[in-house]
Amino acid sequence: MRYFVTLAVVLLASPVFAADKPSFVLFVTDDQRADCLSCSGHPFLKTPNIDSIASNGTRFTNGFVTTSICCISRASIISGRLARNHKVPDFSTAFTKEVFATTLPVQLKQAGYRVGIVGKWGIGGPPPKEHFDLWDAWGGQGEFFHTVEGEKVHNSEYLARRAVKFIVDTPADTPFCLILLYKSPHEPYEPDPRDAELFKDTKIVPPKTADAKFHDQLPDFLKTSLNRVRAVRDFPTPDKYQEFVKQYLRCIAGVDRSVGIVTKALADKKRADNTVLIYTSDNGFFLGERGFNHKWLMYEESIRVPLIVADPRLPKTQRGAARNEMVLNIDIAPTILSYADVAIPKEVDGLSLKPLVAGEKPDWRTHFFYEHHYFHSKDPNNTIPRTEGVRTERWKYTVYPDNPEYTELFDLKNDPLEEHNLVLNAKHKDALTEIKALYAKEVNRLPPAIPGGTPGKK
Repeated sequence: MRYFVTLAVVLLASPVFAADKPSFVLFVTDDQRADCLSCSGHPFLKTPNIDSIASNGTRFTNGFVTTSICCISRASIISGRLARNHKVPDFSTAFTKEVFATTLPVQLKQAGYRVGIVGKWGIGGPPPKEHFDLWDAWGGQGEFFHTVEGEKVHNSEYLARRAVKFIVDTPADTPFCLILLYKSPHEPYEPDPRDAELFKDTKIVPPKTADAKFHDQLPDFLKTSLNRVRAVRDFPTPDKYQEFVKQYLRCIAGVDRSVGIVTKALADKKRADNTVLIYTSDNGFFLGERGFNHKWLMYEESIRVPLIVADPRLPKTQRGAARNEMVLNIDIAPTILSYADVAIPKEVDGLSLKPLVAGEKPDWRTHFFYEHHYFHSKDPNNTIPRTEGVRTERWKYTVYPDNPEYTELFDLKNDPLEEHNLVLNAKHKDALTEIKALYAKEVNRLPPAIPGGTPGKK
């Protein structure tokens, strides 16, 4: 009798019983703005395969990152932690053993999942291959093209092919988590040749805030920031701007094709009905707003990202929703862990999106803390200004720790393009006082900021 009791305990604890748990595919693009999907209203970019995920799931219209740069944001996605808490401040620093032990892939692996990762890992240190069943990732930026058996293959296509093989190779009774980390649409852009002619007859309309007056009203340290240096370099003329934006969008079109290949493979292998899909990006991107290019700063274009979660097990009446709760990149890891019925480590800062996807109305955050402490150059012509701040549902307060004389207050309800800095407007003194107190509270509850970076490497 004792033998049968012991055997039952062993079987109940075995990962074999994880077969009923959902699998996951997490798609993470590089530098994709929240508005660059057709399902989010882009006027001419078509992304039917990503749109299909949205139509079968939940699209979050207020998705944000807590640090707008790839290495730190990807560390937040993997760990569910703010930058100060995951302690990866730049491209050369690895997770500590203690932090990595609590990350999404390690937790899933311990729970019996087959875990794979392909693409731009972006985090420093020795590659943690031993914690993955498939590791085909790199710490640096990587290349847009791979040579596979003599064939030149675009990165987005390469990720799709590796994903298909991973799905095919995974036993039917084994749950998996596949993390696909795209290089697209990171500059300098090299789209798939199949997309080279897209938008050739389209006229790109620059954003309203690309008008020179919005740049001219900024303080000198922002006027000479790396955001401006890169803009002058990458689109010094209107024609160059047209081509820059078209190349950016062509790279996203290639990602959409890749997503379609992966979702088809899930359907072909009869895994689609039990695989939760999540689509997001590591940060937003300026496309001329305020005369800027790239990301880093706390303006909306830089911190807003697409975030879509599709659980195919939900009733059809609960699919195709758009929710406006404030959701963050740090929510992705606890979301997946909660779906997998794996305990969320107490160190995680994010929240599970699972109840929102299910149509529930839980108590939810009404603000978040933003930080960006990547290397602050002493060269005034090559600087990423360190940035901190708080964004609420209506207000945004931004400080620049190395330039404390300048702060910003925006009323996002009445000024969504952040055209008017209200920090000196007496009418909004009470709002300023309140959000400054909220910012101070956030700073005081967190450990000190961790500056990171290497001179000359942005």
